[in-house]
Amino acid sequence: MISTRGRYALRVMIDIAENSYGKYLPLSEISERQNISEKYLESILVILTRGNLLIGLRGKGGGYKLTRDPSEYTVASILRLTEGSLAPVACLKEGADPCDRIEDCRTISVWQGLNDVMNTYLESVTIADLMKKETAEDSACL
Repeated sequence: MISTRGRYALRVMIDIAENSYGKYLPLSEISERQNISEKYLESILVILTRGNLLIGLRGKGGGYKLTRDPSEYTVASILRLTEGSLAPVACLKEGADPCDRIEDCRTISVWQGLNDVMNTYLESVTIADLMKKETAEDSACL
């Protein structure tokens, strides 16, 4: 399951892509448009900035902007940064210790298949794709 942090990070990235026009967007404006508290939003923006997805500038005229074109950000890269992993089970997480039961595991193929399908799909969707207007029903779950 994707956490609120991951879902909000996607919303914020779309918001910045649609509204910055190459300028820095103040946290307060993003917070107001997205109806996310400034404190919680700031914790998300810190993660996105440390991950080099955004540039942050303090002071007058400061705020946040993208580091590259919206078409260069995949949903997978944003969610991996904010969620830590997209693996459906612990044994498939990057860097996980090998499972003692892997040789006898009858379900590993299911989890590997799910992992492959999910990652392939999320790698195929970009922020630019999400900027295209959707119906209210399509975007209600973000």
